[in-house]
Amino acid sequence: MWPPVAISAINPLTIPLLGSVILLASGFILTLSHIILVAQRRAPAILGLAATILFGAIFLLLQFTEYRWAEVTIADSVLGSTFYMTTGLHALHVIAGALFLALALYRMVKDSFTTEHHLGLEKAAAYWHLVDVVWLALFLLFYCW
Repeated sequence: MWPPVAISAINPLTIPLLGSVILLASGFILTLSHIILVAQRRAPAILGLAATILFGAIFLLLQFTEYRWAEVTIADSVLGSTFYMTTGLHALHVIAGALFLALALYRMVKDSFTTEHHLGLEKAAAYWHLVDVVWLALFLLFYCW
């Protein structure tokens, strides 16, 4: 039986959905920031990249808020340990991605990216989009299933 007996599932329409929307919005804003940089508009691109990092931080705050209020603990059977290990590992990847984006933001502010040469931003964006896609799978697996 899933979830196991005596463990109530987390409502996916509360904090998990809000966090998912914020994380996916950050990926959209990141893509816009990249497009704006290529269009030679550095200042709005910087704002977009900063907003992406901020949205990532908000996602992490929501995730840890959910951990605080969730009825399931890491000691609650396979569900608890699997849930916290996978979502916690994802949170570590969000932190790494935010640091990667922060480095790209620093380089963008220092004007080391051009419209043709911005591989650091592209790699950071690819990593961030991977983190988004993995979260969609985790959201569907743990919250909707």
